[in-house]
Parts: sequence; structure tokens; C-alpha cells
Amino acid sequence: MILATHAGYEVDDDPERLDLDVIIGFLLTTYWSKHRSRETVERAVRRSFGVGLYAPDGAQAGFARVVSDATTFAWLADVFVLPEHRGKGLARVLVTAVLEHPEQAGVERWMLATLDAHGVYAPLGFEPIESLDKFMIRSGPTASSVIS
Repeated sequence: MILATHAGYEVDDDPERLDLDVIIGFLLTTYWSKHRSRETVERAVRRSFGVGLYAPDGAQAGFARVVSDATTFAWLADVFVLPEHRGKGLARVLVTAVLEHPEQAGVERWMLATLDAHGVYAPLGFEPIESLDKFMIRSGPTASSVIS
């Protein structure tokens, strides 16, 4: 379904419309995803709630994905606008459409990580975490053990 339009661009949640070659190709060049394999990126995209940004000619111009229970928690990830489409306010339009999507609009807590796009997210209500003491992270596959 078309979620938003802006300057001839469309934001759409139709998974059939996503151009995986464009999405994966771009993500493999980013600081946050360049260490992943194509297969890993494709799997993440396919198993998440993806929203595409499309240029007036219908070509993929951007993307965002959400990992969520659609109730208490959502992780906003892999948000991008291709370089040739930047400078038009499209990232904010894309993220706003994701946050207001009927399946995600009631989520209690949204999180994301960024090194360089605070200016996109702060006006939409995102703010730095005050205390990281209660947060923990587990990275990479770890051998499981049985407690006896």
C-alpha cells in the first residue's frame, strides 16, 4: 500500500515491489553492513518488515526495515536513500511513513543505531539513550552450552 508521497516519490510497503538487487547492493557498501555476506543481508531483508522508497519513474530510491513485535518494541534498521535522490527530505518522509504505518503505529519503544543521521531522527522524536547501563548486547554466533 502506498504510505506517503513526496515530490513524485512514493513510499510503499508492498514486498513484491522491493528491488533486492538495489537494496542489497547498497547495503553491502554501508559502514553498518559491509562486513555481511549478500546472503545474510538478503535473509535479514526478507525476514523483516520492509518499506521501499520509489522515484517518480518507479525505480527503488531508498529503503527501511523494521524488526518488531508491532506492540512493545521495534528496531529501525537499514534506512537509506540512494545518493542521487538525497537532499529532498526523503529520508524523513520514509521514516515517518514507517513510524506511522498501521501495523507499527502503536509500538511503545523504537530503537535504532546511527553514526551520522541524528538530524533525520531527532525531529521525529528519537533521542540518545541516557544510560546504557541497563542495555546489553550479544554479538556473533556463540556455541550453546548445557547447564548441568
